[in-house]
Amino acid sequence: MQSIRLSLRSVGAILLMGKNTLMRRAIRDNLSNHPNWEPLLAALKGNVGLIFTKGGLSDLRDELSKSTVPATAKAGAIAPIDVILPKQVTTLEPTKTSFFAALDIATKITKGCVEILNDVRLCEKTKKVGSSEAALLMMLDIRPFVYGLIVVNCFDSSLFPPNYLDFKESDLFKAISSGISNVAAMSLALSYPSLPAFPHVITTAFRNLVAISLEIDYNFSQAERIKAIVANPEAFAQKVEGKQEVKVVVETKPVVETKPKDSSSEPEDDGEGLMDFF
Repeated sequence: MQSIRLSLRSVGAILLMGKNTLMRRAIRDNLSNHPNWEPLLAALKGNVGLIFTKGGLSDLRDELSKSTVPATAKAGAIAPIDVILPKQVTTLEPTKTSFFAALDIATKITKGCVEILNDVRLCEKTKKVGSSEAALLMMLDIRPFVYGLIVVNCFDSSLFPPNYLDFKESDLFKAISSGISNVAAMSLALSYPSLPAFPHVITTAFRNLVAISLEIDYNFSQAERIKAIVANPEAFAQKVEGKQEVKVVVETKPVVETKPKDSSSEPEDDGEGLMDFF
């Protein structure tokens, strides 16, 4: 704890450990001036403390993760992580093979030592450590766990879990984009007008108009380039360093060929046109 306190001072943070009842009492006495402190009352349970900082919470969590010490696995303790025992040649003598057999671990004798043949999961996360597993790790001098402070809650005007600190700006834009896509898809399925679906409606309507224009030989300014590509696709093929060609017409040809068929066989727009949408 002293090492943790010293490391926190370098980032301008202070660690306070006290009785939970006294900390809750101090918060209740000041709720009239700071009503947003009320969620802290439910969080002050168990072996917890408070860290005050004026810096970034992510930097503080990273600093706390550095202040850890290795710890042995104790029987009955809750495993914070999965413990995988790798295959290896141990320093144990052959008389210990019966101990490995009790744990259903395949072994053989190599140069007078016990060799573990396969990787074995000894402990599972969030489950208790067995006495046999703890004894084996102690014999192998393996300390799989660490002691240190764990961030359980963060408070910045409101209480939130620490995994929110991993949320980046790119994740925010990704979530917004996914929400807009869902709104547009539902709007198109229900034929209900909305701003996210409007570009799709315009694109579908324009595609239908171009298909009709190609079928009945009607011309308008926005379709002139497309009709020119259909009439003479070789003129719009571009060579890239003499190795391959980028053909603009490869993807437009199937659309031009299939759309007039649909429009001729079905006079109505099947609910995807501009007029049906509105």
